This record gives sequence, structure tokens and C-alpha cells, in this order.
Amino acid sequence: MKQIVIAANWKMNTNLNEAIDLVTSLKKLLSSSVKATTIICPPFVYLPEINSILKDSNIYVGAQNMYFEEKGAFTGEISPSMVANFCKFVILGHSERRSIFGESNELINKKVHAALVNDLTPILCVGESQKEREEGLAEKIIHEQLTVGLNQIDNIENVQIAYEPVWAIGTGIAATPELANEIMDGTIKSTLKSLYNDEQVERVPLLYGGSVNSDNIEEYVSMPGINGALVGGASLKSEEFSLIVTKAESVIH
Repeated sequence: MKQIVIAANWKMNTNLNEAIDLVTSLKKLLSSSVKATTIICPPFVYLPEINSILKDSNIYVGAQNMYFEEKGAFTGEISPSMVANFCKFVILGHSERRSIFGESNELINKKVHAALVNDLTPILCVGESQKEREEGLAEKIIHEQLTVGLNQIDNIENVQIAYEPVWAIGTGIAATPELANEIMDGTIKSTLKSLYNDEQVERVPLLYGGSVNSDNIEEYVSMPGINGALVGGASLKSEEFSLIVTKAESVIH
């Protein structure tokens, strides 16, 4: 049976009361019978509260980022062990971290290593900008992001990969399912298979991120190379996000 993973990236949104209301509503809407792996990634400051609300549910908690060092003089940063107190998953290498905060493939690689050492499952994000796509560099960029981001990672079975074409994030312009699948089942899988054995690669969930909603999710997860989605804006509405999860799961039944 196809593995389905739906992760919510709240980004820098919600106040505390909104976060509590949103996750409480999601907990009610997503019954224990849901088989899709569902992950909520709120802002750091809400992790203890969200974790407490969801601890007896079938919904996992994830962080939106972390630093690679365990402790030290790194003002404003959050260590892997701090994240691991409340989370099972962590998003790394999101395009906003790369473009706004200047995170390199090498830095992201250090974070991936640190996440795995702390029993966290990294959701490693890759993807090209509109300019890179227009210049025919999409495959080259994604290949570099993967090979450097996974450098000296011996076992990829505890890693998830999210493909986010930067031009489709928050724009309302989603990559077509066919285009996303071409990259994910083609470029991403072939790159991973050049680094790891086929059996390992086939167990790695590949998520699509970029203007996902309840109207298009089934089209994406119906594609052979797509296991789920990293959802941004649509994850901030409990009914919409729960519908994304249930519609995604319906594809495998």
C-alpha cells in the first residue's frame, strides 16, 4: 500500500490562542482511523503546547527548522535536542531558509546529520526558482541540493524529501501534477538511486509542496512518484487541512 504523508507548515503564523484552537479542531476532525502520516509544524514557541494537545492522538508534531549545534553561544537558535523534546520531525532546507536566510547546501547537510543523531526525521526540501527553471537548470539545482544535503548520510530510510518549486510556493500557481511527478519520480529518484540502493529509495516518502489544497491534492498523490504534500497556507484552516488529509488518504483505498 502506498505511503501517504501530509505535513502542515504554519510558517510564522498564528498567535497562541489561534494555534491552540487550530490544533484542537484538527484533533477532533482527524479521527484515529486516518492512516496517512499527519504532521503539524507550528512556530517554535508553541511546540510544548501543541505537543501536549496532540500527545494522545495520531497526529505528529514537527519543527520548522533547527540549528546543527547541540549547545553554545548561538543566540536565537534552537538545538536538535531541544526540538527532539517535542517533535518527531523537522523541516530542513525550506526555500525560505535558503533564499531569505542564506542557508547553503553544506549548512543544511550539517542539520540533516544533527537531526538523525537526535532521532528526528528530517523533511529535506529541494526545488528550483522560476529563473533556474527557465534557464534549464532545474535538474542540476535539485541534484546538487540532494547530493550535498545528504553527503555522508549512510542510510536514507529515516529521511523524507519535499520537492517545492519555489515559483509555486504561496503564489497560488501550483506545478501541474505531471510536472511535479516528472521531477520527483525522475530527477529526485534517479539522484537518490545514484547514492543509495533501490530498496532504500523506494521507502523514502516524496512530498510535493507548492499551493496544495483540497481541490488538487488527489491529483498529486495519484501520481506514482508522489507520496503526499508539504502544505503551507491551506494548513492554517482546520477544515481545509483535514479535508486534504482525508482526500489524500482516499487515493490508496
